[in-house]
Amino acid sequence: MESREKAAWLSVASNITLVVMKTMVGLMIGSVSVISEAIHSANDLLASFIALFAVKTAAKPPDEKHNFGHGKIENISGTIEALLIFIAALLIIKEAAEKIMHGGEPLTPGWGIVVMGVSAGVNLVVSEYLMRVARHTNSIALEADAIHLRTDVYTSLGVFMGLVLIHITGLNIIDPIAAIAVALLIIRAAWNLTVKSFVPLIDTALTEEEINEIKAVLDEHRDEFVEYHDLRTRRAGREAHIDLHLVAYAETSVGKIHDLCDQIEFRITQQIPYSHVLIHVEPCSRDEDPTPGNRPG
Repeated sequence: MESREKAAWLSVASNITLVVMKTMVGLMIGSVSVISEAIHSANDLLASFIALFAVKTAAKPPDEKHNFGHGKIENISGTIEALLIFIAALLIIKEAAEKIMHGGEPLTPGWGIVVMGVSAGVNLVVSEYLMRVARHTNSIALEADAIHLRTDVYTSLGVFMGLVLIHITGLNIIDPIAAIAVALLIIRAAWNLTVKSFVPLIDTALTEEEINEIKAVLDEHRDEFVEYHDLRTRRAGREAHIDLHLVAYAETSVGKIHDLCDQIEFRITQQIPYSHVLIHVEPCSRDEDPTPGNRPG
């Protein structure tokens, strides 16, 4: 089992535990903010299953129907997770608004304080681990899951502080107010995740930093070819697809050009992991204008 799949299973296990704990305690003490956190964790659990499916599917090699692999399944899963976060936030706001308007039973926040503290600690550890694996493997799905859990850390701490204040002041209205604050943080995280996950589905180019790394590799071999043009890039999940046209003198041997292209491709994959590089070579005579469009190719 690869590291991405192990991390996804850990997320599933931790979320199952937290959903059960928060639901039981939330119902026991009658806290809408704790129940809202249970909803949030249930949402995280579903997102964890989606992430698990995504990393397993994205790891499959290219096939006849998917010549460029299955990388974009991670972007799709991240977009679905963002939608689920939005829905969870709206449910939380609805429950909190009803409690503000209609009131509720007095709270005894003791166990709520305990479970929120435990939840924040567990999610902090798990989210840090997921983010580490996500960055190491360039996994959008795991990064989305890590963002989910990191948001849960902040919201759990917010509810924790709200319950502490209720215990000190006896003001139960703090509970739904804390729940609404939780929902607003969730919406912000969902928006950021939507942007990160959805945009690559329309074949967005790599970042400016990554493109500069590609150009730096080409500059390393500048004396071995005439020029390059039509550099194109796109992201699909953790995978990067890069292609360009390389102009070389026509009398250069095929073997030498082939070796040059291999060296460039290898260096680019070193700089940008999980990248696929395609180089189209164009001939140019020594007395020919090397400007693109002024020679055959």
